[in-house]
Amino acid sequence: MEAYPIKFKPILKEKIWGGEKLSQILNKDSDSKNVGESWEISGVQENISIASNGVYKGQSLNELLTTFKSDFLGRKNLQRFGENFPLLIKFLDAKTHLSVQVHPDDKMASEKHNSFGKTEMWYIMNSDDDAEIVLGLKNSDIDKNQLGHVNATNVDSIFNTIKVRQGDSYFIPAGKIHAIGAGVLAAEIQQTSDITYRVYDWDRKDDSGQGRELHIASAIEATKVFESSGKSDYKLEKNKTSNLVDCDFFTTNIFEVNGEQTRDYSRLDSFIILMCVEGSTEVSMNNKMESLKMGETILLPATSDKVTFNSETGKLLEVYID
Repeated sequence: MEAYPIKFKPILKEKIWGGEKLSQILNKDSDSKNVGESWEISGVQENISIASNGVYKGQSLNELLTTFKSDFLGRKNLQRFGENFPLLIKFLDAKTHLSVQVHPDDKMASEKHNSFGKTEMWYIMNSDDDAEIVLGLKNSDIDKNQLGHVNATNVDSIFNTIKVRQGDSYFIPAGKIHAIGAGVLAAEIQQTSDITYRVYDWDRKDDSGQGRELHIASAIEATKVFESSGKSDYKLEKNKTSNLVDCDFFTTNIFEVNGEQTRDYSRLDSFIILMCVEGSTEVSMNNKMESLKMGETILLPATSDKVTFNSETGKLLEVYID
């Protein structure tokens, strides 16, 4: 396989809660006023990413995986996931609150949906003043059956809310109640799954006056209680990586590129995904260079070794499966 920084064409998703920050701040190609998600790298059925640069331009993510197997995915990842790309990479813009929701773990998702579960994380790229997220139940004494009786008068007593700001990072394991709040622009890394159980949708209606479907029984079954908020405690150092999340499903580090630095991935048995969350960076390997701007994502195949980064202002999320 020819290893170079591979870009993919974003798949934009209009959402009832979406806005215009993906186009206005991240330069996504859309005139819509309610784009909520940009799927940067996806192996989800009917939403397969297509390479947009280099010798593999026009080929799908699945074609690359099927053709190059462990050279693309990594030997252990191929053994574990087969020819299924294990991560879904997104940018999200919440003009209004997302529904309060929960995702199943691998066991429940496999039994009910023949799917992976959905553990995920958020990195806050931009937020309005006083923007919040919902993360977990208010306290461990809350009876999960109350999830079937949430309304505007009791929502604040059932769900835990946290004010967020740029640079915050949160880990959301499967089973944890959560929602991104209005005014948040975030990068999201998750298992490849599109299964969501809605618990509460803020009593909003669509254009036809209908509320979106809730999934209370499944949500009650899926919900677990977690003691930690999941907020990453990290210190950002120039030209050094800081870990945000290290779990069974992915590892995510953050690093700021100040000048030129070279990273050696030869001992890592995994593809690497780089998401630019601030500024811009030149990424070079095997005499191939790509500019990575804020809101752009690239994938480095598992055969990648030495990669050079050059920037004055670039801040990147580095994602792989270790």
